[in-house]
Amino acid sequence: MRSSSHALPLGVLAALLLSQLCSGIKWLALSHTPASIYVNQTQHCKMLPGMVSSQAQLCRSNLELMQTIIQAAREVKKTCQKTFGDMRWNCSSIDIPPDATKYRPDLDRGTREAAFVYALSAATISHTIARACTTGDLRLCSCGPIPAEIPEPGYRWGGCADNLHYGLIMGSKFNDAPMKMKRSGSHANKLMHLHNSEVGRQVLREALVKKCKCHGVSGSCSIRTCWRGLQDLREIAMDLKTKYLSATKVVHRPMGTRKQLVPKDIDIRPVRENELVYLQSSSDFCSKNDKQGSVGTQDRQCNRTSLGSDSCDLMCCGRGYNPYTEKLVERCHCKYHWCCYVTCKKCERIVERYVCK
Repeated sequence: MRSSSHALPLGVLAALLLSQLCSGIKWLALSHTPASIYVNQTQHCKMLPGMVSSQAQLCRSNLELMQTIIQAAREVKKTCQKTFGDMRWNCSSIDIPPDATKYRPDLDRGTREAAFVYALSAATISHTIARACTTGDLRLCSCGPIPAEIPEPGYRWGGCADNLHYGLIMGSKFNDAPMKMKRSGSHANKLMHLHNSEVGRQVLREALVKKCKCHGVSGSCSIRTCWRGLQDLREIAMDLKTKYLSATKVVHRPMGTRKQLVPKDIDIRPVRENELVYLQSSSDFCSKNDKQGSVGTQDRQCNRTSLGSDSCDLMCCGRGYNPYTEKLVERCHCKYHWCCYVTCKKCERIVERYVCK
């Protein structure tokens, strides 16, 4: 009988079951990995949820990388929910319970929402790995290369660039593995997910920008040391959100000797490399609909004065809203004392908030 010390927690067992049933973003189940598990032995790879065989093999041959990938899975969930917190679809379905057997239909079908999550997942895993090279969290890689171009007068290349090249190689190898398996769902879904993943990585490439630090007497900034660094994940997610809002619906039809994805309404042109695509139309996410993966917007907070997607008119889908008051306790009347501490008082204020009927 196997020792109880090697037994898997129920949450991990459930996520392992999830890995057998859900789509190519199954590796996001790694976000449920218990904090007590630190991957430093090959047998730990068996305890990690959501991986297909080729990902498990990558785990065994790159143990050090797995903590970074687990962090990336957590970042995808956090960033997606923050980016869509002001919309009817708020990415809540990405955070499924550990005992669930699959994702809800909004992510399990070829929807616009799935397109965004696949793109964000691909960008995030490569972003997290590239940054881990820079911070020294990975011994497998170091700083990115110094650009070949000659800097402008008053500038010089230095610092530690984000290693985007390594991040893209390892990130795509891990992220795309489920979609390159023979049994990975329909060919149309596979093409859609691979395309959107590449869009995510393209946005990441464009997010590698020049960052500089000033040097000089008394802050004169007579010379600047510069390097190539990635923008924050939040900015990358907002770029992908823009692409989500203008995503193109496609169909899977013969083009020459094989089937390809082509725009449904304007099939005179091929799919562009920089646009997100989807196969299935989504719910309006106003009402609860389990078949379409909609949880509805009842009891969601809305902004009565906003003209955007978080407005009570749009968020509540015309059903109206209920006001309620909330007491906030904040620091106020802060005073600096020499030397060196700050004292503050506590102030209370009542704010009015609104939730959808």
